[in-house]
Amino acid sequence: MGLVSRTLERVKPSPTMAITNKAREMKAAGFDVIGLGAGEPDFDTPDNIKQAAIEAIKRGETKYTAVDGIPELKQAISEKFARENGLDYKPNEITVGSGGKHVLYNALLATLDPGDEVIIPSPYWVSYPDIVLLAGAEPVIVEAKLEDGFKLTPEALEKAITPKTKWFIFNSPSNPTGAAYTRDEIKALTDVLLRHERVWVLTDDIYEHLVYDGFEFSTPVQVEPKLKERALTLNGVSKAYSMTGWRIGYAGAPAELIKAIGKLQSQSTSNPCSISQWAAVEALRGPQDFLKDWVKSFQERRDLVVSMLNQANGLSCPTPEGAFYVYPSCQGCIGKKTPKGEVINNDADFATLLLQEEGVAVVHGEAFGLSPFFRISYATGIDALEEACRRIQRFCASLS
Repeated sequence: MGLVSRTLERVKPSPTMAITNKAREMKAAGFDVIGLGAGEPDFDTPDNIKQAAIEAIKRGETKYTAVDGIPELKQAISEKFARENGLDYKPNEITVGSGGKHVLYNALLATLDPGDEVIIPSPYWVSYPDIVLLAGAEPVIVEAKLEDGFKLTPEALEKAITPKTKWFIFNSPSNPTGAAYTRDEIKALTDVLLRHERVWVLTDDIYEHLVYDGFEFSTPVQVEPKLKERALTLNGVSKAYSMTGWRIGYAGAPAELIKAIGKLQSQSTSNPCSISQWAAVEALRGPQDFLKDWVKSFQERRDLVVSMLNQANGLSCPTPEGAFYVYPSCQGCIGKKTPKGEVINNDADFATLLLQEEGVAVVHGEAFGLSPFFRISYATGIDALEEACRRIQRFCASLS
């Protein structure tokens, strides 16, 4: 009998965390490394949000709270859903967790049984399949092809649904590709889901506010209200408000599911950080004007990275609609050799050798379920991005 459970043996550590930690270790050892692996905005949390946390500490808001969120935050979330998405979620239909990943984990563990299936489009955020495995269920990976803009087609969704399907996970704008679905594209998918009444949809809207070129964000329940009774609409404050370390995520869903999530959370983490919850109230209710400047900056970075990568030998980089990632193909580099004679057999080799030779940390596409690609996060300063892209161009030019 081994120490580690068979359930845990089914999953692997987060590849994005691994590459981020590797870059940090190399920096600490004195290497000149530019880390483009972490999905974390480089902007500071806005001052009004930080001040709200300070005031909460001064008021003594440092005790246990309700397991799944203080009433003030649930009300702020309810107002946010109504104001920005046209959704009516009452406080008893809202849960708050220690980050979006925590809410996702709770929802899947509270609902999945062995033998259940969860449809996940690839490329996918690295944690989706492993959380499904931890819940004892089976991830069903369905490829969203490059020629379709990395977006799942309704035909592919229909084909993937079986009598065992419990959930369909939908992420727009996407991590890792930045692809965002139009309202019409979402409607085509929700039409499929309407024909399969037992299938629930989990919509991960964490990059909702980070869209470019006038793109209009929509979420599935907003497009098709009939799905509200079998949908979980997930969001959080980490990306839009640069609050990754504050660890607050939330979701709206039917009261029965929210109650089940609360039951699980009561026996695991209990309440999210009390101070972070009060900061999140201010984030959702306070000024939102800074977002325009942030989005403008992200779009400038996106345009720079896409342009420079498309000038690199062997790379091809689509222009994403949202988030702060690009997902370029390195197909043209596969089979080539570095000046030291090392062969690039796949995207993992490409990422490893790029880090070794030029000190640029990216995440290989295999980690996201679709090769031969790699992910770059452009949530960092423009000077660092420009230098990183020059190094990538140099690395690609050195291959033979």
